[in-house]
Amino acid sequence: MIKYSDTETLEYAEYLDFLRRCDLGSQYPKQNFEARIRKLLANLDIRITARNEEGLLIGVCFGLTDFAYFLFLTELGVDRGFVRQGIGRRLLELAVEKAGGGADITVTTISNDAAIDFYAKCGMRNESSLVVRYCRDWEDFTVE
Repeated sequence: MIKYSDTETLEYAEYLDFLRRCDLGSQYPKQNFEARIRKLLANLDIRITARNEEGLLIGVCFGLTDFAYFLFLTELGVDRGFVRQGIGRRLLELAVEKAGGGADITVTTISNDAAIDFYAKCGMRNESSLVVRYCRDWEDFTVE
């Protein structure tokens, strides 16, 4: 049985361990990694977690929202050992509920190519009108 929470605060070490077990670990820049992750964990509007029966963190959905119109998903990931079990979809549903509900909230994210099909199955469209300015210091790496 999977337990979902929208209130728990994650510690850096536990999130780092989770990043090693999911595909989110390749989306962060190398520069100031630990300090930036600590800041991320301390400043979330939406944080939904999923844990297995043993209490292991197996999924997260983080987002920024105005609670009126928009939810921007910053992270949505599931432990590789638990994919294709509906956990990602449920995390997304809970985040939208927390932000204000599907009737009022438009959901956006920047997705890697491998996740486009997942988002499409969740009713999201790949739009070409997204405008982005990436940070200056961004050296790709993977958390291992």
